[in-house]
Amino acid sequence: MRSNASRWPIPIIAFVLALPLLTGCAIDEGTALAADFEEDWVGTSDVEKVSTFKDNTLPFMGKATGVLVLKDGTPPDRVAERADELREYVARNDSVTGRITADGITITVDADERRAGEVVALWRSLTADERVVDGDISGSSSKKGHRWLSKVTAVDSTGALAVFDDMTGSGGRQRPLSDVTSVEVRTGRDVRPGLLVRSDANGGLPTEATAAYEAVVAEHPVVGASLQPARVSITLADAADRDDALELARRAAPGLDAAAVSITGEGSA
Repeated sequence: MRSNASRWPIPIIAFVLALPLLTGCAIDEGTALAADFEEDWVGTSDVEKVSTFKDNTLPFMGKATGVLVLKDGTPPDRVAERADELREYVARNDSVTGRITADGITITVDADERRAGEVVALWRSLTADERVVDGDISGSSSKKGHRWLSKVTAVDSTGALAVFDDMTGSGGRQRPLSDVTSVEVRTGRDVRPGLLVRSDANGGLPTEATAAYEAVVAEHPVVGASLQPARVSITLADAADRDDALELARRAAPGLDAAAVSITGEGSA
């Protein structure tokens, strides 16, 4: 009679025999990276909390994200110091994404010194801006290059437009990032009038949508609006103003397709 071992397929035998060679290499690599991050950073001065997120893509492969939540009132220079330490950490651990949350703004700290310096400078300008409530600046690299996604909450619609202009380089108060950046600025859910203004993934600006919005809001009370490069959506306080507002918007934004200009009244279908 043949033994059970002789029935094993050769690849399975090879895998089993290879297991001792993998000692010290975690099967759930993302879990191991997250655990290492927490162990390495817990108890660090200025750090109130360490949060981690793991991604176990395949056996023995994975990645992790670690977030350092700094204590309220941590001085800006100390935030910059922690960011530089985190930059060095992710440079040594290329499967780890490092992030810092301080004063309501979360940033991704890139291993590249220039990018890390720029995002810290943007953090400084955002936290010093009374128009900004909170924000999140995330970044990632691919074969196409590095890209940033900046999401910010502003105190009101006027502030949202102004902060958007600053972050896209036409305002002057913020420190725009030099790599391709998609920017989204919105008001809080309970803010009226509400506003969302967003660039596209390549940083293209909602120039005509903004022109349409400004033309309408100058003549009619607006409850909310969404401004994007290819479309504009505006909700009026009074549905009776719709026809006039639609004419104003299309005249101000001739480059937008008629179907891309939406004007409604509050409560209308």
